[in-house]
Amino acid sequence: MKLRVIDWTASGAARLLDQTLLPQEVKYLQISSVDGMIEAIKSLRVRGAPLIGIAAAMGLAAAAAGRETGRSRVTQADLEWLSEEAEKMRRARPTAVNLSRAVDRMLECAQAAFVSGRSDLAKALRHEAQTIWDEDQAMCRKIGFVGSEIIQRGATVLTHCNTGRLATGGIGTALGVIYTAHEQGKIKKVFADETRPLNQGSRLTAWELTEAGVQCTVITDSMAAALMAAGSIDVVVVGADRIAANGDVANKIGTYGLAVVAKHHGVPFYAAAPTSTFDLTLETGREIPIEERAAEEVPTAEGAGVFNPAFDVTPANLITGIITDRGLVESPSEASVSKIFPTDSYPLPA
Repeated sequence: MKLRVIDWTASGAARLLDQTLLPQEVKYLQISSVDGMIEAIKSLRVRGAPLIGIAAAMGLAAAAAGRETGRSRVTQADLEWLSEEAEKMRRARPTAVNLSRAVDRMLECAQAAFVSGRSDLAKALRHEAQTIWDEDQAMCRKIGFVGSEIIQRGATVLTHCNTGRLATGGIGTALGVIYTAHEQGKIKKVFADETRPLNQGSRLTAWELTEAGVQCTVITDSMAAALMAAGSIDVVVVGADRIAANGDVANKIGTYGLAVVAKHHGVPFYAAAPTSTFDLTLETGREIPIEERAAEEVPTAEGAGVFNPAFDVTPANLITGIITDRGLVESPSEASVSKIFPTDSYPLPA
């Protein structure tokens, strides 16, 4: 995919590809305020756990750039302003831990600028936001290589939602695995769940894969079980928005059902995510906050109620392994997850 999903403008604003219009229309948004970035995140103009974190960081940096007054040093008032804006950003979407982690890093960066007597808060924040982006890009490449090792030559892969260049700072997580395995000549075919109710699979994943020359077939979510029963799926690879210390995975709604069906049919089921998506403060997936979205996203008869959670939680015992930038976590559990995390390797999210 040649399009830039996210970028900086010459003035220091964030430039985003509006994903709500894809694949019919390619349109970019220029965002220079925290409120503007919050709207983009809530409305899914920018989406995907890693990319949300990057976008949030860039939004804070862009807002700071628009606020620069030429003061000789960062002030306490600057910190108080950023803290208030950061808390608003943190609440934009509650499930993806990358968002709160990125916000925390921006606040820490500002505090360091204050302590050191720097005058250019916006420059410091932009550097930190770019670092978050660069780190995710590198993690995506590593996830791709780690995950490609579990893909057998001639494999047919099923994936859910969108986890590629439109959702991360690099080639993607689950789609990063697929892209890397495809480059190695291993992929025969990819089935992409439509991913209702907003169709991120049929709109975004199918578009990405087709652009990359990967053979892709879209199915509705309810067709996956029949394909597995027919022996048409070799492996399932999905992404993650938050992973608890015991290996329970929160991901786009419908993931849990896929894992249950895959277990029944003996199909390996993998989640792929950067280590920044783990939240070791949560013992199990039962503690992961699940975002419930607007009823308007699910068309129905007037007067009928709508339950519209954006995510569900897949228990670790249904997951064959978690593909990370630090290696494969096989048979996820608290013990196996802890092995990839040196002490204090990531700050704890608020």
